Amino acid sequence: MAKNKKNEVKKWFLISFGLVLTCCLIFASKCRVNPPLFGTKIVDTTLSKIKLPDNFTIEIYASKIKNARAMSWGKDQVLFVGSREEGNLYAVTDENKDGIADEVITIASKLNMPTGVAYKDGNLYVSEINRILVFKNIDQTFKNNPQPEVLPYELPSEEHHGWKYLKFGPDGKLYVPVGAPCNICESPQDERFATIMRMDPDGKNAEIYARGVRNSVGFDWSPIDQTLYFTDNGRDWLGNDLPFCELNHAPKAGMNFGYPYCHSGLYLDPDIKSTKTCDDFTKPLQNLGPHVAPLGMIFYTGNQFPSEYKNAIFIAEHGSWNREEPLGYRVSMVRLDENGNSKGYEIFASGWLEESGKRWGRPADIIMHPDGSILVSDDFGDMIYKISYKR
Repeated sequence: MAKNKKNEVKKWFLISFGLVLTCCLIFASKCRVNPPLFGTKIVDTTLSKIKLPDNFTIEIYASKIKNARAMSWGKDQVLFVGSREEGNLYAVTDENKDGIADEVITIASKLNMPTGVAYKDGNLYVSEINRILVFKNIDQTFKNNPQPEVLPYELPSEEHHGWKYLKFGPDGKLYVPVGAPCNICESPQDERFATIMRMDPDGKNAEIYARGVRNSVGFDWSPIDQTLYFTDNGRDWLGNDLPFCELNHAPKAGMNFGYPYCHSGLYLDPDIKSTKTCDDFTKPLQNLGPHVAPLGMIFYTGNQFPSEYKNAIFIAEHGSWNREEPLGYRVSMVRLDENGNSKGYEIFASGWLEESGKRWGRPADIIMHPDGSILVSDDFGDMIYKISYKR
């Protein structure tokens, strides 16, 4: 009898624990700002694990850059790098110009998710959650604890999708996305949510450039016609394979890309009641993998890679955080035809995600090196890689 009673207590303990765990997961799914990476860092980060096309090589450009995210070049091959959770802003120098970094300098710390960095006219612009900092004359001051100014334009303060990418467009405007403050919701309280905005370098004349953008953390302009292309992260909790993340094209202001009503140009959202259809919105240029979390992207304009890579789009896929079978953790590529249409979606570099499901790196941003190679930041492995072509 005592044994049966003991088993009964054990049974109810396990049931109660399971219920508590389930509630925690549901709660986390609705409010989590920074989803965890399930698994631990792998000590062995041997670059031989990375699969590349023939004659391409990968090496470590810089290491020990905690949570390295977006990148922007200053003068004299000084690379400025933001972070997210770490709160640091870095300068990575290559004093002897041998193509490999010599030193990593922490310019500032304890910032509020300084993810985005953009350099213009000797000044470095850095995004925080609700504001944009400007480090004046950064080329001369980055080693001397520079103090930033704050642009006179206040952004929303919600942290969910609040980390921001920054880049200057061909029009001289500073472009900044404002992510949706949720997984899926309408945001009538502030029309700036789920948009890409732009403003003058002094923070004036801010306006919404594109709407219906859930969370873009990377964009670039075509070298052919100077129009905007951007990545966008699809919503969570519609299953492992829906929706797709997106690569979008916004050749003019005022376009709407569907969030929260339509995803991937194909699927109406089951949680948002609306009379709208997917035909009411601009469809993606290319659907990417489901939940691959595309972040930084660039057009390749260098001359080191073979000619078939000229003007191709390279995308850093940060990787899924809650998909049962992980996907992403790689660099993908989209080539365009003469009319600007996608010629297909292909994988360029992979291997940070192993067949066992272990992950030892998460590509976050891509930038061209002056020598025509590309640099890829990794905010999980705390590194920047350099991918080159050897003829």
